[in-house]
Amino acid sequence: MTGATGYVGRAVVRELQVHGHEPVSSRQRLSEPFGSIDADAVIHLAGLGRVRESFEDPLSYYAVNVGGTLNLLQALEGQRFLLASTAGVYRPSDLPLTEESPREPSSPYAASKAAAEDLVAWAARSGRIGATTLRLFNVAGGGDTDTTRVITRAVAAAAGAVPGMEVYGDGTAVRDFVNVRDVASAFVVALEACAVGESAVYNVGATPASVRDVLGAVEEVSGRSVDVTWRPAHPGEVRFQRADVSRLQALGWKPCHSSLHEIVSDQWLASAPAPDRGPSR
Repeated sequence: MTGATGYVGRAVVRELQVHGHEPVSSRQRLSEPFGSIDADAVIHLAGLGRVRESFEDPLSYYAVNVGGTLNLLQALEGQRFLLASTAGVYRPSDLPLTEESPREPSSPYAASKAAAEDLVAWAARSGRIGATTLRLFNVAGGGDTDTTRVITRAVAAAAGAVPGMEVYGDGTAVRDFVNVRDVASAFVVALEACAVGESAVYNVGATPASVRDVLGAVEEVSGRSVDVTWRPAHPGEVRFQRADVSRLQALGWKPCHSSLHEIVSDQWLASAPAPDRGPSR
């Protein structure tokens, strides 16, 4: 398993253990060739993941996200392979996004993930591996520390850990949020459905909400206001993004912790200053 000590990785490790699996963390750099991997399956979570940074250094994003995936695949024969991808591969749409929706990556990061998706799908078609790609929407909760993410930033601002947050546009843009614990359960469900020679893609999302919805939920949970600086919308900003997760639900997956209130509460309890944890009203 790559990325086992990361934000999503820690949750996936716990969920695997609960279901009787024995996760082993890879300590090797993705940029280096792997020897033969002695495991029933590989869950690939490691990689570079900052959209704005990817515009400044696209070559590194391809080297790590595509080249690292290639290095792993070359060490496999007959195993299952699960790739963490992103909803950023999709073309923006006002309709819920299905796994068959057109891809149109708008950043080097998303483009590198789309290329990695193709790589694992072709490897599965050759019979070398079983491949499953999980396209993660906006993962949140569980003590996330990445304050570039909207819920994490808003909670950190309410807690006084950061001075405030900037919102681009009028705050009505909608994103699909999912608790990291539900993401972890999605990986376990998808792992158990994966078979060598087959390739599948699943969306992982749960709760559409606007930025204003997030701000309201944070203020309700924390009892504190969030200091917001409003900025003009970025040109080409995606106004609406929602996941159709019926394919994953058909495997038996159900998001159990992903109401907006629960995601925000989860993040607040994990990261707020100790004397102020929990709602104050």
